[in-house]
Amino acid sequence: MEESGANSGADLHLDLAASRGRSDLVSALHASIRSGRLPAGTRLPSSRSLAKDLGIARNTVADAYGQLVAEGWLTARQGSGTVVASRATIAPKPATALPSETTYRYDLRPGSPDVSTFPRGEWLAAARKSWTAAPNEAFALGDPRGRIELRRTLADYLARARGVRADPERILICSGYVQALSLLCETVKNLGGTTIGTEEFGYALHRDVIRARGLQPVPIPLDADGADVAHLAGQAVLLTPAHQMPTGVPLAPERRAAAVEWAAETGAVLIEDDYDGEFRYDRQAVGALQALDPERVVYTGTASKSLAPGVRLAWMVLPQHLLEPVVAAKRVSDYQTATLEQLVLAEFIASGHYDRHVRRSRLHYRRRRDRLVELLAVRAPKVEVAGIAAGMHVLLDVPADADDIVARAARQGLGLASMSTYHHAPAPTTRQAVIVGYGTPPDHAYPGALDLLCQVLGV
Repeated sequence: MEESGANSGADLHLDLAASRGRSDLVSALHASIRSGRLPAGTRLPSSRSLAKDLGIARNTVADAYGQLVAEGWLTARQGSGTVVASRATIAPKPATALPSETTYRYDLRPGSPDVSTFPRGEWLAAARKSWTAAPNEAFALGDPRGRIELRRTLADYLARARGVRADPERILICSGYVQALSLLCETVKNLGGTTIGTEEFGYALHRDVIRARGLQPVPIPLDADGADVAHLAGQAVLLTPAHQMPTGVPLAPERRAAAVEWAAETGAVLIEDDYDGEFRYDRQAVGALQALDPERVVYTGTASKSLAPGVRLAWMVLPQHLLEPVVAAKRVSDYQTATLEQLVLAEFIASGHYDRHVRRSRLHYRRRRDRLVELLAVRAPKVEVAGIAAGMHVLLDVPADADDIVARAARQGLGLASMSTYHHAPAPTTRQAVIVGYGTPPDHAYPGALDLLCQVLGV
């Protein structure tokens, strides 16, 4: 058994009572051994050394050691001192396992791309090139906003692809979208805010983040034209204007203008979540809301949908008045996002790999969507399909209880979602719709997933 040593009383970190008698020392050593803080094989200081360190009589220590030896907690070895016995330590209780994510035979839940299409070869080539060319200072702590190579590349790409008015100096790279939202919420709170408006339907996690930062989410009604801007409220409002999650509708042009006007009049900030703006099929691209007023809109984007959720990179284009406080929040959060990933993404975009991957993915998801719609038209003609023009999911308006369908699917190993999963208000939603994400399954599993979907729909 390998021994470790405690060279002094300070190393033992004993919690002694004020009286510092023999029984106090016995109890303190006993507790440290039982908890595992003094594991088997630990060599204790000599009685003389420990007595001096603790300011007690040597005989007190010797008597305490003797009692613990007699009880089997310690062993006294000639020439090697006093050691915690091999059978004395009682291992601490195992940590309570965190709830695990439910796994399904087929996963048609929305919110994830087909990760099997991740461009590994191109990503590896970009990694080799960018890491080889990177200056030494790129591997040290740097600007909390992120590497300038990525910020410049993103500014060009976002202007070209999404119509964003982006200055590299006002772009902040984050470790995923959740961090971006968290930093914005923290900033709103620090500036005196108490509430953030959120669309009536949206990711529950986003509302959790808002609450975790001490703010209250306020629901904003939705209809066929997107968020009802007549009900905007809060010091900030989180919107998905290009493709509302999960209803799939874009924010109508007149509402986009009205939302920006409201923000300018009230001094509020609009947070634009452009989570899957690259993927559209039957309509023209909807440009970024941020282009209407870069001083009142924070544009946020992520690589989670276009590449993979495991690429923990997201970005914000900030109004000038928010740049300093958000960067300050980032600095005390994790200081900066992983540099190596940033360098790779910068090269991946600059080399054209990103554009090519998005084009391939757009075609891939369009074919999947078409296959889903065609199959439902034959096998489930009574089910109405909505939200098909963009994104990676559709809504199925069903003539039955959507939550029952989702539960029945789960029992058969199929992951689905319903509108209630995304509903903000405590009252139940009246729309009975099942949300089907056609992006998640790999190609070999997609036919089986669609077949099982039709079965659980009862057709």
